[in-house]
Amino acid sequence: MMRKAIAAALWLGLSILGAGHAHAGEAGDAVFAERGPWSLDGKELRWTVHVEGPEQPGFLPIDNGSVTLAETIDPSDQQPVLQLTQKTDRRTRQIGPFPISGGDPVLTFFLEQTARDMAGLTGGSPFYIRNRIKDALFRGGQITQQGQQSVASFTPFADDPNGARMGGFQTLTLTFVLGDPKQPIREFRAETQGAEPGYLNRMTLQ
Repeated sequence: MMRKAIAAALWLGLSILGAGHAHAGEAGDAVFAERGPWSLDGKELRWTVHVEGPEQPGFLPIDNGSVTLAETIDPSDQQPVLQLTQKTDRRTRQIGPFPISGGDPVLTFFLEQTARDMAGLTGGSPFYIRNRIKDALFRGGQITQQGQQSVASFTPFADDPNGARMGGFQTLTLTFVLGDPKQPIREFRAETQGAEPGYLNRMTLQ
């Protein structure tokens, strides 16, 4: 649990620093726009989750999962905090708490799950993978308009010198479907191209 908490904190730091970061590009600024302080007014936000990939030990595909963001009270100081609840085909677990005024905890969760899946499937260093994803989100990417929505996309390993050893993950594309900058990200998608490894991690706001 401590290892997961530390990893989540690292991504949360990325979320906090991303908006307005001196080296962030337009696409990164859009993904890391300030969406806090969060005020859910007693409501929950729910994203469906679908994860698929090769059959390998330790990899957990998810056919019909969900991630729910809710506001609760921290019993230690009676202050409002955010809590994530992840449901998969096999288990339910809570992740957090996260500060009301901090970065986007759902973005944090999505990036960490993608990095952990890639590390597990390739045998690569999770630290290297996280750093390459962070670098791409800060300095790369492109943003396009699709009707009223903006779509930001990134290819963090396209020119990676270790691409030949990534088993197809060098084609990984991270896509974020965005509405109003103050609103939650509507869709998160991490997807490789081609038959191998056939990885997809998709979260869609309901």
